[in-house]
Amino acid sequence: MAIRLRTKGFRGRITIYGDEPWAPYQRPPLSKKYLSGEWERERLLLRSPSCWSDNDIDIRAGRAVTSLDPVRRRSGAATIRSAWTKLALTTGASPRPLPSWLTNLENVCELRSLHDAERMQRHFRKGRRLLVIGGGFVGLETAAVAAEAGLRVTVVESAARILERAVCPATSEYFRRLHYAKGVRIVEGCAVRRVVGGPVREAELTSGERLETDLVPVGIGVLPNAELAARAGIDTADGILVDEHGRTSAADVWAAGDCARFPLCGELIRLESVQNAIEQAEAVADDMLGEAAPYAPVPWFWSDQYDAKLQIAGWNRGYTEVVACDTDRGLSNWYYREGRLVAVDSINDARTFMVAKKLLSQGINVDPSKLTDQAFDPRSLLP
Repeated sequence: MAIRLRTKGFRGRITIYGDEPWAPYQRPPLSKKYLSGEWERERLLLRSPSCWSDNDIDIRAGRAVTSLDPVRRRSGAATIRSAWTKLALTTGASPRPLPSWLTNLENVCELRSLHDAERMQRHFRKGRRLLVIGGGFVGLETAAVAAEAGLRVTVVESAARILERAVCPATSEYFRRLHYAKGVRIVEGCAVRRVVGGPVREAELTSGERLETDLVPVGIGVLPNAELAARAGIDTADGILVDEHGRTSAADVWAAGDCARFPLCGELIRLESVQNAIEQAEAVADDMLGEAAPYAPVPWFWSDQYDAKLQIAGWNRGYTEVVACDTDRGLSNWYYREGRLVAVDSINDARTFMVAKKLLSQGINVDPSKLTDQAFDPRSLLP
């Protein structure tokens, strides 16, 4: 957002406050290339240190804003008071609170920050036992990195299947089989009832099974960081409520990213993806400068697990039909809601992903009966 403001010609003062002690960095690689050791810390940085200084952007890392006054246009942190003309809340999301019996244990780790990833890395030793709580993307990506590092991995998911909230059963099955092939055990429809030891040595499941473990990564979802806005009297409900321009209920206050709940596809939604964080932030920057245009993205997301790349385009909530395509290029699942294409996920098929994004952005429907025809190419529908 700050860089967008500068490239659009804004010459006023820009200050970024953050509660972490580092300059802005990328979070998606934390459970992928950074956790595996393939990337060094410097590669995570969103921009080089010189970029911020060259653009006269003041980064105040390690300074959490604790209060807002939208009427007087002031914000407060532990040691500073700051006035502002326009304010953007990009507070993100935080891991769901753990049950009390899982907190403050040395070998129980969440994965949301650079600190979390580095803490987890210290435990990654070949032959160690890993019990991952949560079969979502972060949990499965962590499991994949650990398995490739030689750890013995079990994933426990309380829902009926892994990735249940994000993809159709066929895509879940693909990744279940992939993890099995890599030696990862997946236990679905089951939860951890209690743990023994501190550090944890053993976990008891709701099925009664006991599992020995050396490390317990937890990935059970996140909650939007909306408390600051709520205390300031800004409307919130499962996030900071904004309109199609990112504007909150307070004048000259916007919100973007994981913390913002905005109108899309006929409902209010939150998108937890780096794509949305970047694109919505840029849309907010434009609106701040008077270039009002409704933010109506085609959501997209990706996940790397072993040699499989899952790419998702669109919003599949409430789908009523899925058509599977298995071609020489790769696998894909096409999601329909009452006969209308709403999303596509593809595995190792970047071309289909790109075509799907274009089809969805242009509102072009695809006859589901044609997808089973090997000779049919969806690109033929594009202008």
